[in-house]
Amino acid sequence: MIKNFDINKINTKKLKLGENILSLKHYSYPKVKYNDKKLLDSNNDPIGTKGDMYTKLILDNILQNGTLDDDPRPKYEDFYKNAKYNIKRNVIITEDGYEIKLAVNDKIKKYKDGIKLFSPAHTLSVNNGIECNYDLSKGESPLITLRPIATKASIAEILWIYQKQSNDLVEFDELLGKNTWNENHNINNWWKDWALKDENGNYILNKKNHPTIGSCYGETVRKHNLLKEQVIENIKNNMDNRRNITSLWQQDDFNDPHGLKPCAFLTIWNVRHEWNGKDYLDMTMVQRSSDFATAGCINQVQYVVLQKMVARELGLEPGIFTWKPINVQIYDRHIDQAIELLSREPINCNPKIELNKDIKYFDDFKVNDIKIKDYPIEEIKVKNKQLKFPLGI
Repeated sequence: MIKNFDINKINTKKLKLGENILSLKHYSYPKVKYNDKKLLDSNNDPIGTKGDMYTKLILDNILQNGTLDDDPRPKYEDFYKNAKYNIKRNVIITEDGYEIKLAVNDKIKKYKDGIKLFSPAHTLSVNNGIECNYDLSKGESPLITLRPIATKASIAEILWIYQKQSNDLVEFDELLGKNTWNENHNINNWWKDWALKDENGNYILNKKNHPTIGSCYGETVRKHNLLKEQVIENIKNNMDNRRNITSLWQQDDFNDPHGLKPCAFLTIWNVRHEWNGKDYLDMTMVQRSSDFATAGCINQVQYVVLQKMVARELGLEPGIFTWKPINVQIYDRHIDQAIELLSREPINCNPKIELNKDIKYFDDFKVNDIKIKDYPIEEIKVKNKQLKFPLGI
């Protein structure tokens, strides 16, 4: 059975908002078939990972039931090198002669070497009914095979936030061994778009002369001692308390200059004394907003790694990881990619996230101490190639 995506409802609204309509490469995809843990192939046999199953179910939900926002704050930023602007016809003429007609809400900025176009970055989203659960004690994980996932950089980010408790973008690069700041003042990670800048667009530097994202994420963890005191020490002092919570959403911090407000912002931790005599550490991560096609899998993998590291220090078994996103969205420019992911066949495997068995304490873990096993990344790169996801900034 084939499902169709109704592009007309989006384009009707975009025209009312004074914007250009969308055009897609594909308008349909196979209906998602699944059991309680896996996708099913044409023969009703299990295929792919549990993460693949959730990914397809969520994308299908967004495409069929999602609504379009009216006034998005993010903008797409498209730069056309050596382009010209015809003010009478209100079009950008690209270097190869292609014409781009500007809509009412489009803005441009002229540069010596071209033109930058700013367009509203709408999202299609759902606000409820989504929850993903993984039993880490049984080797389940959120990893997907529908496209390659950059696990090393994702693990570095979670260490940067919760272990290093840093907002310093150079320190993030250093975790990956990619320090180009001293050479040519470049940043090698995706946070550069949210770095603090002055009115001239120059980085605002800290005492180390490094750019930062200001009072959010790692700085909030450091300022409020969120993880080590409110989770690790809490559980060490009383394993059965139900007050082990971290919240990156600290309103007072936002009074200071900061970059992107936290998306994955809340964790709740509980110990479960199972009847088999083992003690498990369960954790729920609540996410206010998930740019799902881009980072939905990545955010889940990060917090599974965090849960496993904390469990290791506490001497507990990693238990159930629950991901509870509140608003889950895809950008309108990601609809084609979503349909592509829904049309792809996953790869049968059972990837596992494993920690260096010789490391006991949370503060001692390094990026290379976390390994992804039984994840056929090279096969994924060939069969389900990486996709580009334009971001709204």
